Parts: sequence; structure tokens; C-alpha cells
Amino acid sequence: MTCAAYGKVGRVTDAPTLPDLVHPADSPDSPWWRDAVIYQIYPRSWSDSDGDGIGDLPGITARLPYLRDLGVDAVWLSPFYVSPMNDAGYDVADYRDIDPRFGTLHDAEVLIDTAHALGLKVLVDLVPNHTSSEHEWFRAALAAEPGSPERDRYIFRDGAGPHGDLPPNNWRSVFGGRGWSRVPDPDGTPGQWYLHIFDTTQPDVNWENEEVRAEYDDILRFWLDRGVDGFRVDVAHGLVKDQTFPDTTGSMHTAENAPGHRMPMWDQDGVHEIYRRWRRILDEYTVPGDPDSERILCAEAWVQPEEALARYVRPDEMHQAFNFEFLDTRWDPAGYRHVITESYRSNDAVGAPTTWVLSNHDVLRHATRLAVVQEGYRPNGIGADDPQPDPELGLRRARAATTMMLALPGGAYVYQGEELGLPEHTTMPDEWRQDPIFHRTKGTDEFALGRDGCRVPMAWAKDEPSLGFGPSAKTWLPQPEAYAALAVDQQDGVPGSTLSLYRDLLAYRRKHRFGHGALAWHELDGPETLAFTNTSGDGTRTVLCLTNFGDEPVSLPDGDVIISSGPLDDGRVPTDITVWLRLPTGHDR
Repeated sequence: MTCAAYGKVGRVTDAPTLPDLVHPADSPDSPWWRDAVIYQIYPRSWSDSDGDGIGDLPGITARLPYLRDLGVDAVWLSPFYVSPMNDAGYDVADYRDIDPRFGTLHDAEVLIDTAHALGLKVLVDLVPNHTSSEHEWFRAALAAEPGSPERDRYIFRDGAGPHGDLPPNNWRSVFGGRGWSRVPDPDGTPGQWYLHIFDTTQPDVNWENEEVRAEYDDILRFWLDRGVDGFRVDVAHGLVKDQTFPDTTGSMHTAENAPGHRMPMWDQDGVHEIYRRWRRILDEYTVPGDPDSERILCAEAWVQPEEALARYVRPDEMHQAFNFEFLDTRWDPAGYRHVITESYRSNDAVGAPTTWVLSNHDVLRHATRLAVVQEGYRPNGIGADDPQPDPELGLRRARAATTMMLALPGGAYVYQGEELGLPEHTTMPDEWRQDPIFHRTKGTDEFALGRDGCRVPMAWAKDEPSLGFGPSAKTWLPQPEAYAALAVDQQDGVPGSTLSLYRDLLAYRRKHRFGHGALAWHELDGPETLAFTNTSGDGTRTVLCLTNFGDEPVSLPDGDVIISSGPLDDGRVPTDITVWLRLPTGHDR
């Protein structure tokens, strides 16, 4: 068969029309971050060097050659700062030092230097929406009088009602319960309330205060001076609040990213001036004429629609923003087609790359999530008493989804362990759970189980203690039995393994600069397929990426199969499989 002979699946056309270009090719001299594949490390769960059951910075450093060999361009480290760990380090008590559980500031500097020597960039997490309640600033605020400069660093308000014994408004915590907590005045009498959009131990910072802005400027410079290549910004859409503090309607879980519904604590216009200010700081560290020296900001912003998210990546603001609408898309070609098209349209309009992601430390791993039948919002945890997803179906779809994602031009993020096909831990006993969501809700709402199931320590070696996570059998969260067969040493060098698939995808993507490529929908795109071409950034080849969502195998046009997420059926693409096919020279259909 010839490429020109096939239109929609099963239909022959004699005179095909040229495809519409969805996204043009990027400039060949674009800076590194526009097409980078960045690997997220969750420090507590990556590698434990001392046997205490908690991952640490020396453990990460020792494993960095694995990531070089995997083929990623950079690593992003979730928080490693001094913290009481009420929210796994996202409650920061000191932004300029390392928590002793993870190591020392010297260990961090060694990690950065080692990564750079291996050709890897390093991004660190910045948590600017809130601090820990153990931060020196908050302790000073509690000891100070209402209206004091110390309290103005946070969001303190008098209570409602005749005695101030009601919260200032009805805002809820994302983690469940009230979004306000009352504190005693210095004389011991009931006093003001402070805002915490997350846990009670995470008081929100007041970004209307210039002292706050100057402090975070200095924190940025502290880490930039130590060589970090960028920052992933936690809750980037939440720093600025509507200063009238109106009551709200709707769920905090869904309204924060509901199209056309902007809650007064999310996506306020004032956040953009903060990021313009930060961008100017990062640009100070760029060596003129050296795009490889650019430092970057990536937004964790749960914002819809795509046009609203694109505002965060305008030329003078952030460099990247996670595409959470892509992550949230169900296993459906129409959904993926829509989000891919609209994401390129919005980001191209501001000159920014689209940054794709399927898993992270806050959501069900996609090797499990894609096997879940969703009737509403994406589930935020699965317990032993819940219906259990089909692990084979989940892995099959996860491999197909990743193969599709890594064919898309732009940047991409990979969450630790997804290259092994690790599933969510869906049978974790409740007594092990540490997520504050679980403990605040007492298991009473749709988000009750929390995020522990996706944060389980890595599996490195099947027959070693803690599956090679550390020198002892200790792990801060239990590893499910399924992880043993998926350990690195069980997949390394094994053709067809998920680890081999990722290495092949990343190697081909890098060699031919697919992240800089041009994307167009292909004629095989249809009701049960997703099919597009990526004409590589080096201009040497056009590759068809086809995912079959239907029940029947799909025939391919002429070309060379480069990579398939699973076995083909006599040259045809079975259901829940993605294939990369190099088209003949001169054909981009």
C-alpha cells in the first residue's frame, strides 16, 4: 500500500489534500528548555543511601548516571528544604537549607555539580504560596500583635460574628475543612484567624507585602548562585488573593481549574507581575549568546481554558507551564485531539512551547489512572476496598500514551518510576498513609485517600532489601508486591520492557529533535484513532504517530516502523497501541 492511498481508517481516497499545520517547527537554535524532557525526582522515594527508609540527596547523586542513560535532559527535585514534613516537604521552614533527613547544603551542591558533569540540568521546587507554621516568620507573627509588620507577612483577619468567633469568610482548604484557623492573641485570649488554603501547618503568605516579595527574590538568587537551572513553582496560580475576600461557591477541588469560573484565591491578575519580576532575575544569569545558560521557571498552575494558562508563559513571564488538561484527558481520541490542538493554538500565540505531562506526585500514576472508569473528576486515590483497576490494561494504555506524548513537539515531564510502568499502590493499608488530605478528611470525601499511592519508593532490584531502594528493608511507605517484577534490574536491557521503550523513545526524540518538530493531523486521524505527523526539527524525516483507541486493528501506510508501544498484529496496530512510523521521503501525510 502507499501512504497516499489511505484516508480515514478503512477508507481509500484517490486525491488526498495536504494536512493542516497545527504547530510550526521551532527554531533550530532554540534554547534547551523548549524541547527538554525533565525527570521528576521525589527525594523521599528515589534512593536511600543510609538505610533509614527515606531517600536522600547522596542517594540521588549516586543514581544520576541512570538518568543520563535513560536519555532525559534535566531533573526536577521536589522539596528538600528544612521542614516538619506535615505535607511531605511542601511546608517549608527554611528555604536556604536542606532538611537533615535528606542531607546537607554541601550534598545539594555536590548533586548539582555531578548532574552538570553528566550533562543534566537541575530544577528545584519553589513553594511561594505558603510556608510552614514552623517558619521563623510565622512564629514571629504569632508572638506579635494584630496589625503588626510580622503579621502582615501572612494573611491574618479578624473573625466574623459579634465575638469574632466565625471565620472571616467561607473559604475551604483544598485538603478538606476550613481554610482559616484561629490563634490566640499574645495575652491568651481568642484572636485573629489566618488563611491556609492547604493544611493548617501551611499558612498562606501575603504577596501584597513588599517584604515578602523581596524575600523570595533573595531565595531565587540563593539557589541560582549555587547553579540550579530553574524552578518548578508550586501553586503558581494561587499567590495573589482577591483582596475583598468574598465568600465562594463550588468545590475547591474542581473550581480551581473549572473553565470560566475563577475562584478568588486562584489565577488573580496580580500573579503575573510577580513572575515578570522573577523572570528579570533569572535573565540576569543568562550568558549573552549562550542559550544553554538560560535558567527557567515552570508553573504548576491548574488553570483553564488554555488561553488563561498561556498567560503564564508570555515572553516576559514563565518559560513553561504543565499541561494539566492533557494529564486529565480520559482515554479518548477526541479529548486528546482537542487538548493538543487548543494547547498549540494558545501557546503558539504567545511564542511558548507546550509542556506535556502524564503523571506526577499529586495524581494517580497513569499506569493505573488510564484503566479507571471515570464518571466525574479524576480520582485522587484508590484504596484496598475500592474496585481495583486492571493492571495489564493500565500498563498497555500508559505505554501507548507515553509513546504518543513523546512524539509531540515541545517539552515533556516524566515522573520517577513511570519508565518502569510502576502502578499506583492501590492496596496500601490506611495506617501507613501520611498525606494530610487523608488525615484532614477522615476518609469522608472524594479526595479522602490522598496521594500516598503515587509516592511509593522506587524499585531498583528485585531480590534486594526494599527492592534496592536502600541498604535496609525500611521504606517510609510500603512497596506493593507488583513492584518486584518491574524493578530496574528486571527490565534493564530487556527488549520490549517499559524501560527499554522509554530509552528508545527518548533516544530517537533527541537524535531527530522531535521536540522542535512541526505537527499536522494525518488522514488516519478519526473517531477511533489519533494520528498526526511530526516533521523533525532537523528536517530529515517525517514520522507518523498513530494511537488506536478502537476495537479493530488499524492498517498502516507504507513506511518503516520505528517504535511501537506493544506488539503489532501482522503489521496492523491493535487497540491501545501507539506506533511511530517513518514515512517515505517527500511524504508528510
